[in-house]
Amino acid sequence: MEEIKSNKPDPYQALRYREFNVFLLLRFAMVFAWSMQFIVIEWEVYSLTKNPLSLGIIGLMEVIPAVSMALFAGHIVDQREKKGLLVKCILGFSVISFGLFLLTWPKIVGGWSSTVILYSIYALVFFGGLVRAFLGPTIFSLLSLIIPKKVYPNAATWSSSVWQIGAVMGPALAGFSINWIGVHWSMCLVFGFSLLSLVALSQISKKPIINPKIGESIKDSLTEGLTFVFRNQIVLGALSLDMIAVLFGGAVALLPVFAQDILKVGSEGFGILRAAPAVGAFITMLISAYVPLYKNAGKKLLIAIFVFGLSIILFGLSTYFWLSVFALFLSGLADGISVVIRQTILQLKTPDHMRGRVGAVNSIFVGSSNELGAFESGATAKLMGAVTSVVFGGSITLLTVVVTALKSPTFRNLDLHRDMEDHQKLD
Repeated sequence: MEEIKSNKPDPYQALRYREFNVFLLLRFAMVFAWSMQFIVIEWEVYSLTKNPLSLGIIGLMEVIPAVSMALFAGHIVDQREKKGLLVKCILGFSVISFGLFLLTWPKIVGGWSSTVILYSIYALVFFGGLVRAFLGPTIFSLLSLIIPKKVYPNAATWSSSVWQIGAVMGPALAGFSINWIGVHWSMCLVFGFSLLSLVALSQISKKPIINPKIGESIKDSLTEGLTFVFRNQIVLGALSLDMIAVLFGGAVALLPVFAQDILKVGSEGFGILRAAPAVGAFITMLISAYVPLYKNAGKKLLIAIFVFGLSIILFGLSTYFWLSVFALFLSGLADGISVVIRQTILQLKTPDHMRGRVGAVNSIFVGSSNELGAFESGATAKLMGAVTSVVFGGSITLLTVVVTALKSPTFRNLDLHRDMEDHQKLD
């Protein structure tokens, strides 16, 4: 790698490393495909059942294997070569997306009952959860191996922003593609993006295994990882805050209900609703590349999650389409800031040899809370209605931020400026 020498802040610092640019393409394609697939399947399942609880079950089917295998996956990631593991993960996802492509093809399942189709979808989603248990920690670990430590803060900003954009643009395209080309060919697009991520990965070289404890027992390895997370108040606080926000503020899981039954805007309106957070996330990327978020990071994270909660409540109460779009745009903007700060904290605070295990805990706290949030939203919507469910979730998010701000001055006053300077001094 060519060393970067500059005393001035460089918003494009990480982009001057070729493999990091390839990594961004890989991450975008993978997140885009996974999140698009989730929404396409949500639409298909709700069209089959007209039951909001079925949307929650999708999330539950993915989160059960993802959570139960996450810590073991983190141990394996820290013991193995990262590129080879990532190839296996992407191939596994590609097989699953192709299976869902077949399950949404009328020529294949035209004579099947809706129950058989539904349970077949649930089965593939379950296997997808197994793949995801390994995917998150592997990607998190690979990032630190393709750039020098002094570039971590800037790399975390770009990586988090690209993740956020992919996570909302995938579902946004899903909404439009369902209207334009149907569910079946939308799944074909998902399969195509999974192949694109494989092509990108082929441009990244194999990396050494940075772990002084190769061969360590699973018990000792997992204990070390969990102890690090739960004794580090900053890491634990960032993970917990984001988990609560995603778990209870998961209004997007009910977008098929709002689009079809409340706002009555159909699949095209559904696509616009899904696109709104993408615009907010894109603005976040532009801002975070030029405006340092590591200064007063604690206050900024608390404010971002508070705004996220308010936007979710506004969306739940809105009966006007464009007001709902604005609320979701605001949620994407706030959530994007939260993700960038959280990923910066993890990259700066995590030792190299523990990145797989910490990435696994991150997957449990935050990644899997998306699916648990979908189940929570579906279950509460079944019990109390979609609107009340969304408002309830947003209110819990606000309450969590207020309690954290009052009870945790250490987190509230967190500033990553010194951490950033320390890493900038490293060769």
